[in-house]
Amino acid sequence: MIENLSHSEKASREREIATSVEALMRHFPDHYWSAQDEAHRFPEEFYEAFAQAGFLGASIPEAYGGSGLGIREAGVILQTVAANGAAVSGASAVHISMFGVQPVVRHGSEEMRAATLPAVVRGDLHVCMGFTEPDLGSDITAIRTTAVRQGSGYRIDGHKTWITKADRAKKCLLLTRTTPRNECARPTEGLTLFFVDMDRSAVEMREIRKMGRHAVASFELFIKGLRANESDRIGAEGDGFRMLLDGINPERILVAFEAVGLGQAALAKAVDYAGTRKVYGRPIGQNQGIQFPLADSHARLYAAELATRVAADLYDERKPCGPQAAVAKYVAAEACFQAADRAMQTFGGFGYAAEYQIERYFREARLLRVTPIGENMILAYLAEHVLGLPKSF
Repeated sequence: MIENLSHSEKASREREIATSVEALMRHFPDHYWSAQDEAHRFPEEFYEAFAQAGFLGASIPEAYGGSGLGIREAGVILQTVAANGAAVSGASAVHISMFGVQPVVRHGSEEMRAATLPAVVRGDLHVCMGFTEPDLGSDITAIRTTAVRQGSGYRIDGHKTWITKADRAKKCLLLTRTTPRNECARPTEGLTLFFVDMDRSAVEMREIRKMGRHAVASFELFIKGLRANESDRIGAEGDGFRMLLDGINPERILVAFEAVGLGQAALAKAVDYAGTRKVYGRPIGQNQGIQFPLADSHARLYAAELATRVAADLYDERKPCGPQAAVAKYVAAEACFQAADRAMQTFGGFGYAAEYQIERYFREARLLRVTPIGENMILAYLAEHVLGLPKSF
């Protein structure tokens, strides 16, 4: 439901939210996140504290135990988490529970919502999203995971990759094909979305070794004979792509908020270091060669934040927001990585040392340029759907 709040009232509420999150994050300083990253350990304490504070349910309706707020408020929460040193590891530990269940919130049956959303809010139910498949990149319509009618339900077989938190998830938002692509009038038809139990007897997992974000694991899934009931289906059979958009767009928006937060964290450390580090008898921040790149990053992060808020408002108002979500993710990821890179340059050799956190920020900032969608795919989408240029692929 859209609230009739004035701009100042919305700003005041967002400041209150950010202040509450900042208070929580004081219990989880930089060295906590470094330890989780080095140990490849999920941040259990943070996840539990975050859930107990009610933040997991920010954008889940009050009827199911949530706060009934919007994706914009959820974005403020995740931006503040990232900006206070948790970076992508902290945000990834909780964000799927915030945007991943949006198709359930908007399109799931009442039975499905009542059975799952309160547990998500409490933190008892981890969820994962099974969209991406090997060798297909961003071409979701070419997925090979099938859901075949079998009795009163479906048998699902397939292969998914880059599935965050699959080891902890009890439920998976799983995209399947129920009608072969060559039998559909359009590639986006014949896709069906399920919110299905992660039956370990039918799902084999293999962890993916990666460059960063070690605190939150990613997996390949090999699915063979996974049973889904008709009640596990979200929306009508074959209408999954439309349902999926209410997971994809908020994901891009919230990742953009996180990118802004991480960029702000890197910039803050660079500014502090530049103001105190003295070379040749003067702070290095007095030199324009240091000042200007940092000031430029501030401007770019500010602009990215504004673009992200516009996209979030459109989503919350249930208006089309695909182009805006794409732009927000693109500019925020670019600004974030640039800020992290400039922080590394400001610190010089010390930026490469784990003690100063910059190398962790740098590794995680680089990830945001390729996930949840790569930069070139965003540009191709904008060229075709916004500029009206011929389809490039």
